[in-house]
Amino acid sequence: MDATQRPQDVITVDVHAAKGLIASGHRYLDVRTAEEFNKSHVDNALNVPFMFKTDEGRVKNPEFLSKVASICNKDDYLVVGCNSGGRSLRACIDLLGAGFEHVTNMEGGYSAWVDSGFAGDKPAEELKTFCKFRP
Repeated sequence: MDATQRPQDVITVDVHAAKGLIASGHRYLDVRTAEEFNKSHVDNALNVPFMFKTDEGRVKNPEFLSKVASICNKDDYLVVGCNSGGRSLRACIDLLGAGFEHVTNMEGGYSAWVDSGFAGDKPAEELKTFCKFRP
């Protein structure tokens, strides 16, 4: 990771702004686990987990940057989201450090997306997952 990238370097927007960016052509990168993603996600989202759950606890995905680079170009416009905003912020720092140019963090993550009514008519409890990854 490029040590010059810090949390304050990351552009963070609320879910309403993120929805507008996605509607205008930004790609949505969901960095939650596959289990979380499979439960429910933003339409047309890409899923590359930033962390994995293991018996020893959570571990960072060592192939995160290479996996993202295999499906996205460094000049793509990306909105990055997780469950509540913590993992996506760290993912954005890593992506910026790796040379991705247009990375935006979605504040509040998928939970805020659901709470804003953007996920459809299902009850929020069916869509959201409890996040054990909060910092």
